[in-house]
Parts: sequence; structure tokens; C-alpha cells
Amino acid sequence: MSMSGVFRRSLRAAENVRRTYSTFRPPRPSRIAIKPSHSVAALLAASLSFYTVGSLYPPSLLTLVSPRPAPPPPDPNLPSSQAATRALEEAQENLPILQKMRSAPDADEWYETRPYAQYPEARKVNSLTGGALRGPGKLAVPPLVRARKDEREAYVFIHVGRGVCGHDGIIHGGLIATLLDEALGRNAIVNLPEKIGVTANLSIDYKAPTRADQFIVIHTTLVKQEGRKAYVKGRVEDLQGVALAEGTGLFVQPRYAQLLSTAAVKQVIGQPVPPPLPVPALQSPVSHTGRERVGGTK
Repeated sequence: MSMSGVFRRSLRAAENVRRTYSTFRPPRPSRIAIKPSHSVAALLAASLSFYTVGSLYPPSLLTLVSPRPAPPPPDPNLPSSQAATRALEEAQENLPILQKMRSAPDADEWYETRPYAQYPEARKVNSLTGGALRGPGKLAVPPLVRARKDEREAYVFIHVGRGVCGHDGIIHGGLIATLLDEALGRNAIVNLPEKIGVTANLSIDYKAPTRADQFIVIHTTLVKQEGRKAYVKGRVEDLQGVALAEGTGLFVQPRYAQLLSTAAVKQVIGQPVPPPLPVPALQSPVSHTGRERVGGTK
């Protein structure tokens, strides 16, 4: 065989080797075939689960940004509305924090009263918190006040409904200011000489949104009282003790206060406990002759 033939055979062999390795493909890993219908079903099931959990336990921020829609306040004359009001009355009366106060060692130093409870219905209709805002879904029940007998401190328990919101689900800030003004005003007025006063200054710092459909607690304290002026401070909290708002107020007794009747004011703020009557000193019986009688004999 000539050298040219050997050379051609070597070239053909090299070409065959190149083609063999250039066309080699490594085996791919096996995959489990998933039908498209199964993928869609799994995605729907996961979405439904997340939606259910989110509906039952919504994130706090989400309920603020996108609150659930709620129906308007119901007709107060409906039996269901009256039943709901009675349930709130019972819940208010049995609040754990209130029960704890009633069983505290200093419980005898406090008294309880209900503002507007004795206020005539004819006058309630023109009262903001006693009439216009009163009813199911709003301020459903009169507040309950627990105050010290020396009138230096008080707690006001009140339920705020869904019908008094600014942003849906959040109580209007103006209503919080109104409730704080009335709570501070009560603490101030009962310490003024004629038991009549008006708001001269009110300062409020909002700490957190107040969610609807809950009981709130307003704690007020007398700072000082000087003549016709009473300075008070207060704090609005939820039942867990979270601060919702804080405020201070100055209330002044009008110069013409002596000309006004305090009966209506007492009905609005809740009748304070009257001071105890002085106990007369015991005297020994004396006979007509001026001598002391013992056992009814001379």
C-alpha cells in the first residue's frame, strides 16, 4: 500500500472519531410528569387556604388599610338591636378590669354612677353624646363611671361602635376628643365650688388608632384646683392597657355660676355621692331639776 493510501485511511479514522464524540449527548435526569390540571388544582387549594387564614386572623396593618365592610347602625327599635344593647350592658358590668377594681382593698373609697341615666329623654335628643350619638352601633350604652369619693380620680368605661368612625373601622379622632373632654370635664366640675364649669383649654396627643366595636377606658386625674379653675389630665386606653390618646384640660367656673341650676349638670355627669351627714353628739338625758338621770330614775 502506498503512503498516500495510508494517509487517507488515517484521515477517515480521525474523522469518524470526531463525529462520534461531537454527537454524544449525556443522558438527562428523569422528570416526573405533572399534568397541567393537577398544577392548577394545587395552586387553587393553596390560595384558598391562605385566604381562609387571612380572613379569620387578618394582619393588623391590613385591617387598617382595607377594613372589612360593615352594615350601617341598626334600627334601635328592632328586637335584635335591643338584645344586642342588653348584651353590651351585661358585658360592661362584668368587665374583668372593673371586677378587679371592685375587689381591690380600697374598693370602699370609690363609687359608681351612670352619666345620662337619669337625664330626661326630652333633653337627650339635643345632646351630642347623650342623644345624637346614642344607639346601637354607635354609643350603644351609657358610660359607667367609677370615681374616688374624694373626686380626685375617676375611670370611665364606654363602648364605641362601628357607626362613629372616620376611616372605616377606626373611631373618629374628633369623637375621642369629645369623650376625653367630657371625662376630664366631669372630674373638674365636681371639684369646682359651684359644680359648674366650661372647657377653657383642651390639649390631646393621639397615640394609636382606636378600633371600633370595643370598650375603652378613660382614666382622669385632678392635677390642681385654684378658685374657679380646675386642671385635669387623662389617658384613653383599650382593655389591654394600650394608650390610644392622652390629654390635659383647664376648666373654668363661669362668674354667673351661682345663678345656674346644678341639677341638670348632675344628671349629665352622673350623680356624685353626697358627703356623709355629721353624726350628732350623744347627750345624757337630764331631769327637770338639772340632775343627770340614770336608767330613767332621779
